[in-house]
Order: sequence, then structure tokens, then C-alpha cells
Amino acid sequence: MPRSASSPARADEGDDVPRGIETLYRSERNALMRFIARRGATDEASDIAQEAFVRLAQNEDFRTDRIARPAAYLRQIVRNLLRDRAKAASRRDDRHHLPHENELICPVNEIARLEARDGLARVEAAMRLMKPRTRDIFMAHRRDGLTYGEIAERTGMSVKGVEKQMSRAIAHLMRHVDLD
Repeated sequence: MPRSASSPARADEGDDVPRGIETLYRSERNALMRFIARRGATDEASDIAQEAFVRLAQNEDFRTDRIARPAAYLRQIVRNLLRDRAKAASRRDDRHHLPHENELICPVNEIARLEARDGLARVEAAMRLMKPRTRDIFMAHRRDGLTYGEIAERTGMSVKGVEKQMSRAIAHLMRHVDLD
């Protein structure tokens, strides 16, 4: 189906890059780089961001304006890229792993191991006592690494509401877990 002259989807007839990608790149690149750096890929942030924008530009749904929130879609692309890189790094590490016969043997500190297990059991018990919404928000931030803004977007809450839930979770853990 032919596009009208006012359609913003293509830069030129001969150019295969959607026009919206430039605007999105200018508005989201810095935030995306910070997003990547927060996940531990500071040195590769520029490369990963570039690859994410390339993948988005090549996506047919983006080209036909079927992606409602391209910035959120970009972050998901980055999560996938980071996951793929972590898997590849893990495979490389497995190839360099020494057989167990060559590993250094160090004595196991049984007391420290038991204390760690006991501390973990107390944290798990305290987490089970938390209200489900508070626990989900706490885990999304601490385990999944989501920002308060991202959690708010996912849950439909305000950022202040997410902050309040995080405060409740931390206070709950401090009351119920004594890790002395």
C-alpha cells in the first residue's frame, strides 16, 4: 500500500531507515546508556545501545508504527542483548574452567556456612510475611534491577507509591531479620 507524502515512516524513498528512529535516538540514547551501565555493562554501553537501535529500526512492527511504546521496547531489546552476552560469556568461561582435580582445595568454614544458611532462612521467612504487592515491588527492584519508574510503569502506580512500598519492605525486613 503506498504511503502518503506526509507519512513520517521513511526518511527517503531510497532510504530504508525509518524517520522516527532519529528522533527516538536523540531523545532516548543517554537514558538507554545509563540503563545499560546500571546493569554492569558500562564499557560496552555505547555498542549495546547502538545494536538495540539497529534492531529496533529493522523491526517491521516499528516500521509500520505498531509499537506503542518504542522506548520501553528498546529497553527490552537491551535486556535481551545483555542476557545473550551473559550467556556467551558463561560459555566462554566454561571452556576455561579447570577440571576439579586441578582446583585448589580450601577448607570449608562450616560455622560460616551454617550462619549464612540461617540468615537466608530468616530473610525468606520475612519475605513470605510481606504483602504480595510489597514483595513483588521489592524483588523487581532488588533482584531484577528495575528502577522505581519502570516498576511504576509496570504496576500502574506512581513513583512515590513505589518508593513507599520499598520503604515498607525494607522496614519489614529490618524488623523481622536480625543478621547479627
